[in-house]
Amino acid sequence: MGVAAVGKVVKDVELYKWRSRLWRLDVWPFLGLYAGWALMIATRLGSTDAAIVLVALAMLHMLTFLFSVWSVDFRCFSQASKVTDIRQADVCKVIPAKFSGSKHVVPLQLRKLTAGETRSGGRDNGLLSNYLSAESEEIGFDFRKQRFTYSRGLNKFCKLDYPTKETFGTYLKCTGHGSEAKAVAGTEKWGKNMFEFPQPTFTKLMKEHCMEPFFVFQVFCVGLWCLDDYWLYSVFTLFMLLMFESIVVDSRIRTLSELRRVRVDSQTLMVHRGGKWVKLSGMDLIPGDVVSIGRPTGVGSEERTVPADMLLIAGSAITNEALLTGESTPQWKGSILSREPEERLSIRRDKNHVLFGGTKILQHTPDKTGTLKTPDGGCVAVVLRTGFETSKGKLMRTILFSTERVSANNWESAVFILFLVFFAIIAAGYVLLKGLEDSTRSKYQLLLNCSFIITSVIPPELPMELSIAVNTSLIALARQGIYCTEPFRIPFGGKVDVCCFDKTGTLTSDDMEFRGVVGADGNQNLETEPSKLTAITMQILAACHALVFVDGKTVGDPLEKAALKGIDWIYTSDEKAVSRKGTGQPIQIMQRHHFASHLKRMAVIARSGGTFLALVKGAPETIQERLTNVPSDYVDTYKQYTRQGSRVLALAYKVLPDMAVSESRIVDRETVENGLTFAGFAVFACPLRSDSGEVLEELRSSSHDLVMITGDQALTACYVAAQVHIVTRPVLVLTQRSGDGQFDWLSPDEKVKMAYNKDEVLEVAEIYDLCIAGDGLGMLQRTNALELVVPLTQVFARVAPDQKELILTTLKAVGRTTLMCGDGTNDVGALKQAHAGVALLNAIPPAKASNASATDSLADTPVEASTPVVKAKSKRKSGIAGSQGLSGALTPSGSSSVVNRTHKVGIVPAADQLSPSSRQLTPAQIKANEWKNLLEVDDGRAPVVKLGDASMAAPFTAKHSSVRPTTDIIRQGRSTLVTTLQMFKILGLNCLATAYVLSVMYLDGVKLGDMQLTISGLCSATFFLIISHARPLDSLSAQRPYSNIFSPYVFLSLLGQFAIHITFLITAVKGARAFMPDECVEPESQFTPNLVNTVSFMASMMIQVATFAVNYIGHPFNQSILENKPFFYYLSLAAIFFTAVLSDLFRGLNDWLRLVPLPKPFGHQLLLMAFGMVVSCYVLEHSLRWLFPAKTSVSRPRQRRRPSRISGAKKLK
Repeated sequence: MGVAAVGKVVKDVELYKWRSRLWRLDVWPFLGLYAGWALMIATRLGSTDAAIVLVALAMLHMLTFLFSVWSVDFRCFSQASKVTDIRQADVCKVIPAKFSGSKHVVPLQLRKLTAGETRSGGRDNGLLSNYLSAESEEIGFDFRKQRFTYSRGLNKFCKLDYPTKETFGTYLKCTGHGSEAKAVAGTEKWGKNMFEFPQPTFTKLMKEHCMEPFFVFQVFCVGLWCLDDYWLYSVFTLFMLLMFESIVVDSRIRTLSELRRVRVDSQTLMVHRGGKWVKLSGMDLIPGDVVSIGRPTGVGSEERTVPADMLLIAGSAITNEALLTGESTPQWKGSILSREPEERLSIRRDKNHVLFGGTKILQHTPDKTGTLKTPDGGCVAVVLRTGFETSKGKLMRTILFSTERVSANNWESAVFILFLVFFAIIAAGYVLLKGLEDSTRSKYQLLLNCSFIITSVIPPELPMELSIAVNTSLIALARQGIYCTEPFRIPFGGKVDVCCFDKTGTLTSDDMEFRGVVGADGNQNLETEPSKLTAITMQILAACHALVFVDGKTVGDPLEKAALKGIDWIYTSDEKAVSRKGTGQPIQIMQRHHFASHLKRMAVIARSGGTFLALVKGAPETIQERLTNVPSDYVDTYKQYTRQGSRVLALAYKVLPDMAVSESRIVDRETVENGLTFAGFAVFACPLRSDSGEVLEELRSSSHDLVMITGDQALTACYVAAQVHIVTRPVLVLTQRSGDGQFDWLSPDEKVKMAYNKDEVLEVAEIYDLCIAGDGLGMLQRTNALELVVPLTQVFARVAPDQKELILTTLKAVGRTTLMCGDGTNDVGALKQAHAGVALLNAIPPAKASNASATDSLADTPVEASTPVVKAKSKRKSGIAGSQGLSGALTPSGSSSVVNRTHKVGIVPAADQLSPSSRQLTPAQIKANEWKNLLEVDDGRAPVVKLGDASMAAPFTAKHSSVRPTTDIIRQGRSTLVTTLQMFKILGLNCLATAYVLSVMYLDGVKLGDMQLTISGLCSATFFLIISHARPLDSLSAQRPYSNIFSPYVFLSLLGQFAIHITFLITAVKGARAFMPDECVEPESQFTPNLVNTVSFMASMMIQVATFAVNYIGHPFNQSILENKPFFYYLSLAAIFFTAVLSDLFRGLNDWLRLVPLPKPFGHQLLLMAFGMVVSCYVLEHSLRWLFPAKTSVSRPRQRRRPSRISGAKKLK
């Protein structure tokens, strides 16, 4: 039993102690076996038989050693002993969580603690200034760039503590590390603030690749071919294998070199250590340091990159976080001076106080009233996290570990191959038994042929064939400006059955329109003329906002900018709002309490003349609770406009007592936001994006359920949901009664009302579309009704970010495959929880990929990839994270420049990749061309995603301003699924046919020539490449792809087609034997052309081509055979080839292939039999697709209606 681990990456840890070399299981048993061979076998058997036994022992020994390299579990079993005491352990086996990598054996590291240092483990308390009783040493390990330390008290491995959950009072008292000794101890504990990537040598990586299972298997196959006299073919196959692995290794080295260029900004900062300010490099920062941070002033000064995650304790700053979240709107960051000292920091909740590593400071305002004065006029901040634990570091980790080889349906792949191996073993056993019955047969040749049969199940190109479908989709998405940091999620896109969308900024445009204000005088009419608004209403709209002034321009929330523009006021650099016409009195902003999603409101303290005012705005239902006097028509008024789809904010204020300016900056939030006076409703129009309705209609018609998850008001959300086809029936909103706290289903117009009853939800959902607000979601959670009600709901409104995450986890728990599309700010939790999370960056539109050509230029698409397909030449200087390299910086004009790079990208034309010349080539040259084509198309690795291309918010990042990327991801996901399925079917049929040819037909003396074998391999590899690059159709179909290999359709199709193929093959060979009855064919003789051999080769090639043609899955997912021009041309070329060879039109070609002429009537008969075989397989395949369609998930559980159960519904008038 292992040691538990705390963290999302590691699931479990097992402790081991290395055995001495002599007592390892790959050493001492074999010493005994070798001794036994020398004493007993070598002296009793002949030299040949003894040599065979020795070779078998040596191979077993080699396999045992290799298994210790391939399998972490076997390595631990054979070379180490499990222990329970951590002090006895040398290493530990790390068992990662799902999708967090593979198992690793990592060394345990012992670190001596200095006097007074806090020992990590079990507490998020890492400030060295906190003295706790600690042991003298700390034991831990590093895994995927994260440090884990052992806690004896918890008996668990915990992530290394960082000071991220202290009280605000602790941070305010922090003055940095008091001595150099503490700073040194901190450096030993957390390490330097830098991204350290190992840069292995070419030799080391090449050795690692040559030890991989498939490479060893390929070399073994080459050895077998050599033993069967295919010398030239085998030697050049080995040479091309080494060439391929060399290119892959070179690609990995270039990838790591590119990532190593991303580094922490080495700027010099002022750091408070030992009671004084000293200059240090950003790479020398450690958690607990107090630093001065800001944008340098002066001519030509640029935004400064934040070197680590920091908490502002004095001053304020405006940052650009586009690199991390894709949010192009600058973010205002304030100090924690106004927070309660006893309250603990939550980075997720209190992000408005945190400067995240990798972001840029556009401008800053120091706080000169603090106790700690900065010498350079910067803001005071305390370092929270450094290195790979920063926000930028987490994104770097994601990118670094996403470059591992990927494929679809990995576990199904293994089981399917085992299934084929089972059949191959049966065939090999049959050959062995039949061969042993004939005493004249060579046992050596018999064992060699049995090995051929078993190894034929796994073609050498299998690793690329498994990953090529995923990587092709990754490249296709990258062409459209969609980047994926977790490639294993590509197949999930094809399985999605419910699509969830945020509303504001996702389905609707960012360009808000200020419609006007409904006053507090009881008049429900909308006032659109600013001059007719009251002075206080104008002041709330003008000053209660989070807008900032950067480089001479006002930037911030589009809604707040629209309000300022609508009343014709401006915001100045000194935080003052002024009327353009000079009609109103200017108002000075003194203190802001920023909008918080869990509070649903924001407030400012402002001064107008000599009067201090508390100005508040927020959700109408939230402000209602804080008013001293609520108008009688308050609820009716705001609902009137929310039903129209408008966004409504309640405005309120109160006059504050006289106070000093310094006092106004520390008034707590609760005081500001209580006892308010109502000042009206601000009404905004939020227009839909131009294609939102079209895209969601396409998703609905393609068997996807649609869900809206928004923080906006329920009535507004329902109105927009109806416009974009999310709701198509009458809607009921789960509403809480004001009296007893119970819940009712209430229609938006309040004409239909029925009490909520858990037992009646299914019946209600059959008639109505459902909407649930945040308070209703809380009730469902308390009553354990989430899994019943959430899957039946179309609209979720007024939900907090953690509730969005809860909705996604609930949908996953009931077996739904989810897609979440949001803007990457408040949706991060939900985007991470979804099977396919899509963050929209609202950036520059990418170049559209044309379906007519594969040579689309990516010059306008912000993508870089270090692969043979997408070749990028960067003109950047080294140091991506430097002042010129970080993407997402604001240009001087204030516009968002998401990619601040200059590069050129080109795509290798598909036509060039797939047209090898084959005129008068040797077998080695043909095999070389085959591998060259494979190398040009794909090296088995995903395109490398760079910083600026990806967002930390979601696995998929789309640089689009619409929801169109959701359909692209689903199309590519479906294409990946069908391509993988057809590859496995083709692989299965080819392997079953090969096993038959090498078993039964081998016993009859049938053998392929060197050139024939080469042609067969080239044909198969080229077909695989062509079908893997089939483009998905532009439109989504209602039909779903098969989501897994193990289904009745697949197995019946495999068995049925195999029976047809074998019948055709047996009939063809028997027909050939009828023309050469007197010719004796020796089973173990050298290859000599004859009629049986010629017919066997032609029949095998026909079966191979028919397998690709019949099992190709085109409409409704991919291009059809006629639309996939390379595939169609290659099939046509194959048909012409067969006709020419069977008709003996080109005698030189037949001689080159070592084929003998066919009797005239038999050649035509063979063509007719082949045509009948193709037609039979085609009819069988399409009949099975019709009989066993892919399952479509049922989102609405149906049961017989019982009208009496919901007959209590009332129509209200």
